Amino acid sequence: MRPCFLLFPLIGYVAVAPAAGPGDLALSADAAAPPLAVNMQGASTAAAGTPIEEEGVMEQGRRGVRAITEGVARTVDGWFGDVPFEEGGKVSGSVRFDFLARQDEGLENNFRFRVRVDLPNVKRLGYIFIGQDNEQEEITDQPETFRRQHQLLTESRRDDQSFFAGVGYALREFLEFRAGFRGGVDDVYAQARYKKLWRFSDRDVFGLRETIFWRSDDGFGSTLALNYDHAYSPSWSFRWQAVGTISEETSGLRWGNSFGMFKAYPNLRESALEVLVNGETDRRVGVGEYGLRATWRQPIYRDWTFIELSVGHFWPQDDDDPERRRSWAAGAMVEALF
Repeated sequence: MRPCFLLFPLIGYVAVAPAAGPGDLALSADAAAPPLAVNMQGASTAAAGTPIEEEGVMEQGRRGVRAITEGVARTVDGWFGDVPFEEGGKVSGSVRFDFLARQDEGLENNFRFRVRVDLPNVKRLGYIFIGQDNEQEEITDQPETFRRQHQLLTESRRDDQSFFAGVGYALREFLEFRAGFRGGVDDVYAQARYKKLWRFSDRDVFGLRETIFWRSDDGFGSTLALNYDHAYSPSWSFRWQAVGTISEETSGLRWGNSFGMFKAYPNLRESALEVLVNGETDRRVGVGEYGLRATWRQPIYRDWTFIELSVGHFWPQDDDDPERRRSWAAGAMVEALF
């Protein structure tokens, strides 16, 4: 199939980063953004109410990971100049463990991590990123909502995991370029992201992002992601999200839709109930799967270690299936931010 990425005109995207949980405006995969209907009183209470106590094992582990990462960053940054790291240097990232069970696919566990480093001496060159994730989803820049672990899919996830690293540069707040490699240094890819956010009122937000990507073994492609949020109250919100990807690898347009209600509680707790639908054009079965997913997320240690519990019921169908199947699924995720 010829590259058709120009079918998606570059007309905008939401300027928020991928979601870490059910309440995120997740359209990117670089950082977590707060939900539209955030209970700010609960967030501030959690921060103010954190007791000052003797550092535990988890705190020591987090501090150690951050110290090692920052030490490497300081060394690399020092190669390019004499500006102190404290003047603009920043290290942020997350470590995540997923445990999934699905009736039609079995059990699976998975490990993901990602780190972003801003270096003051190489600011003109952008930032550095490294991580490990599903290589297909990373390159095509899938929103978090439509990634396999969010939809409680387990099949072939471990085989698709790979290490990736690269550099990014924000030309403007709405335009960003990234280039890197996955697996080996001979397997390279590049992305150009355009993003736009419209606030129609204090309660209504619409966002759009388009990513044009290229990879050495599959040529060009494009992913268009949309989302609309409506806040009914400071704690309740409705969210619609949609994504479409086309490339040399797809038969047609690979698409997904999500409709959900989100609830924020005090102390950074969240719940969500979503309807998920996905499929691909130019196939005998246009709708590959639809289903329901319920999620609960809350901190389990301070305000930087979270657990997310999910349960879902899905109706998948492949091209060679005579009728649609039924499948229960459950998942548990533990994520630590540093």
